[in-house]
Amino acid sequence: MGLDVTLFATGDSQTSGTLVAVCPSPYSEDSSVDPKVAECLHISEVFERAADFDLIHNNFDFLPLTYSRLTNTPVVTTIHGFSSPAILPVYKKYDTSSHYVAISDADRSPALDYIATVYHGIDTAQFQFSESAGEYLLFFGRIHPDKGVLEAVQVARQAGMKLVIAGIIQDRDYFRELIEPHIDGDRVEYLGSVGPAQRSRVLGGALALLHLINFDEPFGLSLVESLACGTPVIAFGRGSIPEIIKHGETGYIVAGVEQAVEAVAAVSSLDRTACRQDAEQRFSRARMASDYVRVYNEILQGNQA
Repeated sequence: MGLDVTLFATGDSQTSGTLVAVCPSPYSEDSSVDPKVAECLHISEVFERAADFDLIHNNFDFLPLTYSRLTNTPVVTTIHGFSSPAILPVYKKYDTSSHYVAISDADRSPALDYIATVYHGIDTAQFQFSESAGEYLLFFGRIHPDKGVLEAVQVARQAGMKLVIAGIIQDRDYFRELIEPHIDGDRVEYLGSVGPAQRSRVLGGALALLHLINFDEPFGLSLVESLACGTPVIAFGRGSIPEIIKHGETGYIVAGVEQAVEAVAAVSSLDRTACRQDAEQRFSRARMASDYVRVYNEILQGNQA
């Protein structure tokens, strides 16, 4: 978009901007890195160079806000959901001196002021469109009670359809006790984590994505990726879901397992091309970038005034 970007991230990050790193790889992948030490070095590296920049865009949750009044460089923070109500006092303290962006209207806190809502964007070119509907239902996400894996199993069983499960196991007890007993490789198949090479085939080959969440999700990236492949979504209408799925056009928003089963019977009537077009129009990375440039300009023009 014509901006000069310096990215503060791990040394193995890939970017066309200028990369600055304080550790070679993520601490989640390198046990020799102390997370708190890496975080402190990472954040201080940005703010000690604050005068080099017109604006700092913080995607690192609340901790960098505690540095924000030590510089005249404006700071915009994208709030990627609230991990706990306990962190809200930090956001409230810096509400008048920082600029907050929500990733969905549903995730806005009434206690805070926001400059904008900017939906996530994806590179739709990396997702191959599948014109024909597949013959299985898909769960695509982390294996955790919040994400509704068991509900997906129940819907598939009642609808008489195969369920394919793809994702990392985040809650091993939940997987072992409630999900694994259903996996037989025939009616329920578990693929493990699916990378970019397989993603389009798995998403595009499904009749529908089941997203039967048990929490108020700030934003559902897997929904957008599914739409980009032409696959409609059947989801519980919690959190940001009504902002992403157009009921009766790109999927169905349902209130329970029984309604989800009914939606499975109707989902083949939806236009898969419309799903792809909606992803391109509302959830592309170009749209996201232009929205953020608009936010940057508003902040910088306000500072000059």
